[in-house]
Formats: sequence, structure tokens, C-alpha cells
Amino acid sequence: MQTITSQTIATLKELYMRMRNLVLTMMLLGVAGAAQAEELTGTLKKIKDDGVIIVGHRESSVPFAYYDNHQKVVGYSQDYSNLIVEAVKKKLDMPNLQVKLIPVTSQNRIPLLQNGTYDFECGSTSNNLERQKQVTFSNTIFIVNTRLLTKKGSGIKDFPDLAGKNVVVSAGTTSEILLNKLNDEKNMKMRIISAKDHGDSFRTLESGRAIAFMVDDALLAGERAKAKKPDQWEIVGKPQSREAYGCISRKDDLQFKKLIDETIVQAQTSGVAEKSFERWFTQPIPPKNLNLNFSLSDEMKALFKSPNDKALD
Repeated sequence: MQTITSQTIATLKELYMRMRNLVLTMMLLGVAGAAQAEELTGTLKKIKDDGVIIVGHRESSVPFAYYDNHQKVVGYSQDYSNLIVEAVKKKLDMPNLQVKLIPVTSQNRIPLLQNGTYDFECGSTSNNLERQKQVTFSNTIFIVNTRLLTKKGSGIKDFPDLAGKNVVVSAGTTSEILLNKLNDEKNMKMRIISAKDHGDSFRTLESGRAIAFMVDDALLAGERAKAKKPDQWEIVGKPQSREAYGCISRKDDLQFKKLIDETIVQAQTSGVAEKSFERWFTQPIPPKNLNLNFSLSDEMKALFKSPNDKALD
């Protein structure tokens, strides 16, 4: 039997102390790293400090974000907003976080975001290079083409037919910029009416004050569904642009963007986003239980497989 000497015992004690100190150091580094990883900045810190998240939403962007018959905000984009709110609650460990909704328009959505009136919005905001100078865009949630809505038999089949006519657009949209540019470059002598929002634009069209309404095709399908007689209206014209919708948050808030993007990626790669699309574009929806019959495009299928935040202009 081998005798354990006092020197051996001393050596073992020294090894034990070294290992214990190493373990303690690693634990402390881990705690410090976790604390550093959890340090909140920007919008997430604001939300935690205030105890409320303020969500911007559209009032009449059917089927993306709009009021239903019960004045509840619903729609495809609003589904993303709801998922993001739940992700924020989980991130902050605040299951009872107060949620406040505030309506925004195409004109005021960016200024109100910049001045802190609300924290983020998922609606029908096109991601382009000019807007990227003002706000942060999330991963894309929808891809659209800008076209025209007109009454059947109006004689309007494409954009050249608009020469000398009254045409309505929603103020603050990329369609407003595109139509004015087309009017100037082609000297078409169109009289362009800039309405407050998409609902107001369609009312202008429906009343006969304009012969056509220009905006993104999916929004046109939504406005047609709200019409008294949807079958009287048709979407026409060669697309003037291809655009990507994204959720918007304050400029350079990368921590909040990361949370939003992760939420969108999870929804798109898990099938949740496709189910939301089917709900709002291929089934009867409020307020009149009409079906938009808007099929999932190849571009959207590709997006769901490979989420990204690329602008398309």
C-alpha cells in the first residue's frame, strides 16, 4: 500500500484551489457576459422603463392593417405586430406589459416614429433607400407591384390611358412620387389628387372624382373588396415598381431590429406567416366577408424560404 506523504497532500490542495479559482472565475465571467448581453438600449430600454409598448397601425390598409366591424385592428401586417409584441414581452420578462395602439397615416408614420410617439409599425410601408436614411426597416414581410384600380368600362387599361385624366393617390406614398414623376417626364397633363389615406383615395375614385387610383396591387385588391359592388372594379396596368414592405422602427436601433427580424424569420420559416397570408388573402375577410383571391406569388414563396431585409428599388 502506497503512503500519501504530506507533500502529496499539499500538492493536491494546491491543485484543488487552482481549479476552484478557475471555476469561480469562469462563473463570474459568465455572469458578467450574461449581464452585458441583457443590457437594454434604445427602444427596448424605453419600453421597459415606461412599462408600455406603443404600436403604430394603419386604419384602412386592407388587408394589412385596418379596423374591422368592431373597431379592432386586424390584418396580415398586424399579425406580425402582435408576434413582435409577444416577443418583446418575453425578452423583457414582462407578460403584463401594457400595449397601446396609435393610428398613423402614410404622411405622418415616419415623423411620429422619429419623435417617439410610437415604437414600431408593421403596415404597408415600402422599404427604399431614401426612407432608410430616416428609419430602420425590418426583414421584408410582403412584396407588391404598383398598378391601377379603375371601374370596368372606364377605358383605362394602362398608364398611358391616364393622360389628361384625374388620378388619385394616397399622400406620402411611393405611388405619389412615381405618378408625379411619370406625369412630368411624359407630359401627360394628369390632374393628380393626393388623398389622406387609402380609404379616402378609394372614396375619391368611387365618387367619380378620379378615373383611377394608383397604389400597390395588394392594397388595391383590399380596397376593391370594400366597395359596394366589388365586381364593378378591376386592377389594370403594367407595374410601375416592385416594392418590399417592412416593419419600421427608429433609425440605428439595432437591438430592437434584431428582435423584430428574429420574430419575422421564425414566422416565415415555420409556416406561421403563410397561414396568415392564407387567412387574409385567400379567405373571406372583414368587413364584408369578401375573398381577395390574391395568390401567394413565387417571390413571396422565395421570401418565406430565405427571409431578408433588402430594398427593391
